[in-house]
Amino acid sequence: MSESPLIAVVNCGSATLKFSLLRDGRTLLTALADRLGPAVESGPRITVKDAGGAQLLQSPLAAGSHGEALTWLFQWLKQEHPEFTPAAVGHRVVHGGDKLVQPLRVDAQVLSEIEALVPLAPLHQPHNLAPIRFIAERFSQLPQVACFDTAFHASQTRIERLFALPRELEARGIRRYGFHGLSYEYIAQRLPELDAAAASGCTVVCHLGNGASLCAIRDGRSVASTMSFTALDGIPMGTRSGAVDPGVLLHLLMEEGMEAKQLHDLLYKRSGLLGLSGISSDMRDLLDSDRPEAGEAVEYFCYRIAREIGSLAAALGGLDCLVFTGGIGEHAAPVRARVGELCRWLGVEMDMATNEGHGTQLQAPGSRVKVLMIPANEEGMIAAHTARVLGLTVAR
Repeated sequence: MSESPLIAVVNCGSATLKFSLLRDGRTLLTALADRLGPAVESGPRITVKDAGGAQLLQSPLAAGSHGEALTWLFQWLKQEHPEFTPAAVGHRVVHGGDKLVQPLRVDAQVLSEIEALVPLAPLHQPHNLAPIRFIAERFSQLPQVACFDTAFHASQTRIERLFALPRELEARGIRRYGFHGLSYEYIAQRLPELDAAAASGCTVVCHLGNGASLCAIRDGRSVASTMSFTALDGIPMGTRSGAVDPGVLLHLLMEEGMEAKQLHDLLYKRSGLLGLSGISSDMRDLLDSDRPEAGEAVEYFCYRIAREIGSLAAALGGLDCLVFTGGIGEHAAPVRARVGELCRWLGVEMDMATNEGHGTQLQAPGSRVKVLMIPANEEGMIAAHTARVLGLTVAR
């Protein structure tokens, strides 16, 4: 009996590049290049781990772009693990717009449609395109599948997706899309295994990382989300502002004389945790710092999350379960604890000892709201979609 196909998954965030090799849903090797981009003071690095999570190597990178990290990784794999020959590559693509609402095999037409959406996700879409082009140029026979972060939110109602703008703008694509859909889709599939009542009830998922958002889910479907037209809206992030009064932007343009490119740089690269703290965009650095600006940035981050949880609970008509996922959601116990404290009025009561131990069930006995920490697995979702789209047979 021949082995099931090996699927490579490339998942680029604004400051990270994750690479995984999976067979039958099992991860054989992972690599993480993080602290990428100019906003992070610490140098870029890459870490490679085997199937058991044991570190094979950690190395600084000479340059910090996503393309350069991927180039380094492919060269290392060829030298150290030539037995790993994938049958296909799946990619996380941030924006699918109105048309790309399901995973698709990449061809010239799909690539063109992805490129056309760069203005809607300028911080991410170019990073998503770079590895697709890299592989197409060097391994043209290797099939690739694009999986879109916006697709999961296509289930939202028309009312949820509208802006209060003239209708002709909606006809030109100005609407709420939502992001981090692959992460939320995975959580929606995991919930029935962990808590059937939570899966069918009112759940708010907090995907907290360098990019961060929240999503209201009921019966496995997206009801509402904090990100909207772009991945800039919602709660503050590593370097992104999150929601800002549009009047502030008009003031900067019309009264302060700021140009559009400067405003873009301000909102995407110089705001969020970096802008508030003046120290770093990385939550790890802020939690380790004793400077008051760091503490204020962390408190603001938690406060805005708690406000959005209340908003999404209203969209759901209640709250039965709160889920933390993503790099900060999984590893920053103080952030989880503070958000839980701010949401006590909703019925959230945290077990602080379990929270500090990074358990799965984080609610205290008697808490009306379940609190879960579920590690993100966008890679598993992408691999499953890739196998399905290409008709690859995998073991169950």
